Amino acid sequence: MSLVDPNIACAWTLPARLYTDSSVFSAEQEQIFARTWQLVGHRRQVEKAGDFFTTQVANEPLLVVRGNDARLRGFFNVCRHRAGPAAEGCGSRKVFRCVYHGWTYALDGTLIHSTEMDGVEGFRHEDFALLPARCEEWFDLIFVNLDPLAPPLVDSLGALRPMAERFPFRSMKFFERRTYDMKCNWKTYVDNYLEGFHLPTVHPGLNRELAFNAYTVEPHAQGVRQFSPIRGAQSGDAAPRRYQENREDLTADYFWLFPNWMLNCYPDNLSVNMIVPVETERTMAIFDFYLIEKDLGTAAARSSVDFSNQVQIEDIGICEAVQKNLHSRSYQRGRFSATQEKGVHAFHRIYAERMAEIITSRAGTHQ
Repeated sequence: MSLVDPNIACAWTLPARLYTDSSVFSAEQEQIFARTWQLVGHRRQVEKAGDFFTTQVANEPLLVVRGNDARLRGFFNVCRHRAGPAAEGCGSRKVFRCVYHGWTYALDGTLIHSTEMDGVEGFRHEDFALLPARCEEWFDLIFVNLDPLAPPLVDSLGALRPMAERFPFRSMKFFERRTYDMKCNWKTYVDNYLEGFHLPTVHPGLNRELAFNAYTVEPHAQGVRQFSPIRGAQSGDAAPRRYQENREDLTADYFWLFPNWMLNCYPDNLSVNMIVPVETERTMAIFDFYLIEKDLGTAAARSSVDFSNQVQIEDIGICEAVQKNLHSRSYQRGRFSATQEKGVHAFHRIYAERMAEIITSRAGTHQ
């Protein structure tokens, strides 16, 4: 029997212990994060030859670099000599030189200098290049995947790809990054993101801007689209709204791709969310804000980011409260709202499939 029934009307949510068990968290690194496309950056970080940045996915140190041939490459950021870091931080380089013993690598990962290796029998530079990690681009976003057998990135995007691409993201300019350190499991945050059910109580300001009664959730194979008409200015408004127009095509769209990244799309701005699991009950949410170029430096730009920040602060508050209560002996599992929580149900179904063996052995399927 499936842990999460495919019929939402009959289904129970994931067991609480999956959100609090450190052994489950460790298993997720291999079963989920090492086998899915992970958003790690934006093209602006590696526009020119030699531009690079370092990052980490599923506890693996990684290096992303633009080569002299304009090709984007990913590598494990581990020197093949004694496992020092081949690169540190971000910037621009003509070569990478390990800070430990000076082994030097070209931008394509080949070993071009090995310190004090004369006289070592059978040693060949071509056998000690940096090991590659799969790296692909979409919509000016950069992804890596540690699984050499995983389908291409575009396959994982599915039907959500053309929906997101109708927004003018490529013409927008980076404005600001905000990072939030949250005391909750990464799934607690994703659960909260995937439903608009909580808007009236948790986000009164956002709820005022959106048409809650028309809020729509569309589950797809590996992701969820949520969207709502933007209400625009109304006669008798006590305070001005963020958007004055009333048009049918004026919407707020929210895209989530399994397991942990999102696009929040508004008419005049877009934010990219990277949800990074740090510990069992600690998660980093990284928000990168992009705006229409003419709005950079304006009061409207600052207002957009401040408004989003307020929504995020409200989300953190409820997610941290929920995380604490997941430890209560009074709670094991819950039921889904069949009308409001289709996105959460879809996430739990995908998660349960990926983690089936772990869940069965460590969490059980009882209510």
